[in-house]
Amino acid sequence: MTATTRPMLATYPGEINLDRDMLSRTIDALLSCGQACTSCADACLSEADVAQLVKCIRTDLDCADVCTATARVLSRHTGYDANLTRSLLEACATACRSCGEECERHASMHEHCRICAEACRVCERACRELLATIGG
Repeated sequence: MTATTRPMLATYPGEINLDRDMLSRTIDALLSCGQACTSCADACLSEADVAQLVKCIRTDLDCADVCTATARVLSRHTGYDANLTRSLLEACATACRSCGEECERHASMHEHCRICAEACRVCERACRELLATIGG
């Protein structure tokens, strides 16, 4: 959990249309996953068999971008748009599932892929849980 997510949400002066604790956990999972995916992609680039990891690198980078963008949007509440939030969470859950599955294929050979796959699974769950509270 980041040191600032929960306090920033707690001090937001307006209404937030989502459960603040769940939102905080989701933002932290998104940021953690984005960092794990970026680090995994970089580690993959340093492996001797980098040619075998091209798809992993690509899914890592895509997932990191989607997670980071989603965290940024979920951190803003003025003019909240449930449809946009719902779409981003769905896209993020999809990216996390895809990246987690790809990293899992390499997890027995590369510890960084195992760690990344785990972060992706946690983030996918967090996105789906928050998504379930939005309805639609």
